[in-house]
Amino acid sequence: MERGMSLRELARRLELSASALSQIETGKNRPNVETLYMIVAELGLSLDDLVFRRKRGAADDSDEAGPDSASAGERHGPRSRATDGPLQHGEDRPSIQLDSGVTWERLTAEHDPEGDFFTSVYEPGGASSRDSHLIVHSGREYHLLLKGRLTVSIGFETYELKAGDSISFASTEPHRLFNPGDTPAETVTFVMGRRQDDRRNLAFNEGSQDD
Repeated sequence: MERGMSLRELARRLELSASALSQIETGKNRPNVETLYMIVAELGLSLDDLVFRRKRGAADDSDEAGPDSASAGERHGPRSRATDGPLQHGEDRPSIQLDSGVTWERLTAEHDPEGDFFTSVYEPGGASSRDSHLIVHSGREYHLLLKGRLTVSIGFETYELKAGDSISFASTEPHRLFNPGDTPAETVTFVMGRRQDDRRNLAFNEGSQDD
């Protein structure tokens, strides 16, 4: 509404059905990583705007998202601990669960203009994008695999990671991360420069701070 765009028009731009987009909006379905990225990019929002925003006027220590919050993915927190400054407590990490079998947890307490720092858990068969589709965006990313196995496709190359392995690459290269194992795979991830040359991006911060 703020952008004068109907749900049908947004669905058309995203190449989704209006029904599918409506179900994401109302929380009946979860988007996958790729779809969430496309929604954020098309609307020029951040993940905080789309997913973590709570009802205006809600108490800072409330754990529930308000009824006017967006419903993309399953949302958790964050609980405010203003006196802790840059410290992000593990039990209070903002997190998103997506339908592609991936959970993200933000590791920074507040907006970091230099990049996004988070953990990712890929359930068995979980992937960063649907089917075998590879995605691209601005920036450079770094992944350290803590547990499990992870297959990383970058362009025409595929790499198999085991616990303790790490990988980095330009996010402008088509890429996809996938868990081929039968146990969850957990990574620590840092994406640098995602917002330097692409205002419409996947970010855990307030979009207005990048203007």
